[in-house]
Amino acid sequence: MEFRQLQYVIQIAKEKNFSRAAEKLHIAQPSLSQQLSKLEKEIGVLLFRRTTNSVELTHAGSVFVNKAQNILDSIEQLKQELDDLAHMRKGKLVVGSLPITGSHVLPLVLPVFGKRYPEIEVVLVEDSSSRLEQLTASGQTDLSLLSLPLQEPSLAYEPIIDEEICLAVPQEHPLALRGNQVQIAELASEPFVILKKGQGFRQIAIELCEKAGFQPRIVFESGNIETVQSLVAAGMGIAFVPKMVTRAQWNEFAPVYLQFAAPTPSRTLVVASRKGRYLSKAAEAFIDTMKSTVESHFNG
Repeated sequence: MEFRQLQYVIQIAKEKNFSRAAEKLHIAQPSLSQQLSKLEKEIGVLLFRRTTNSVELTHAGSVFVNKAQNILDSIEQLKQELDDLAHMRKGKLVVGSLPITGSHVLPLVLPVFGKRYPEIEVVLVEDSSSRLEQLTASGQTDLSLLSLPLQEPSLAYEPIIDEEICLAVPQEHPLALRGNQVQIAELASEPFVILKKGQGFRQIAIELCEKAGFQPRIVFESGNIETVQSLVAAGMGIAFVPKMVTRAQWNEFAPVYLQFAAPTPSRTLVVASRKGRYLSKAAEAFIDTMKSTVESHFNG
């Protein structure tokens, strides 16, 4: 059995016609028919039923085509891996990111990556957590910057950083006057401003309350953590906020940020990809650059 014969069978199955298949393969039709007959004789089964106008796969032919396609796909993946081993490929890397988190992380990472790998084009896709998980699972992004927990089981991930979660309260709130070391359980009667469904941090906030023994009383929802902070500053409620996105205190719409008593709650930022998907050297280099850059900046 020869490699080209696998290609021939797949093309015949696709076209269901010897003449069209031979044309696509750039060989003469008699030669194509001869190669198929030779293969069928070697393996001892018919792969196609011939009729006057077309050819149809037999059951054995369907099995053969599926296996042959897997073999060709594996060979193509092997070629890509070997090519990566030889040199860093030129090309495009599609990276998904949460808009606000990305605005704090990517300006640190992209300049470093661009200097190291100037021939790799990075395309950014910004969307909600749920949408980014879908795009990553379907292969429409190579990598995505997300926060745990992930809802899509087909994704693998590497942790980037554990980030402290703060409590944002209005400036005149009793907790703001009292200071740090807040217990989550004492927030049970407070009005919460929270992110809308589809945002990963929403689930983190709800789970923090549930673990403390209560359901949050939600008074406002927003699709943007910046809006959440402005509503808190305006006195509309309190909110959990990742430390990375807290505002400078001179900002007119900055709430007061308080720390929680130990154990301090945190969120884990990860870079996710589809399980089993081959990661190019460019993708691996981007992950390494992100891990080292973020770690040195936020923990350095």
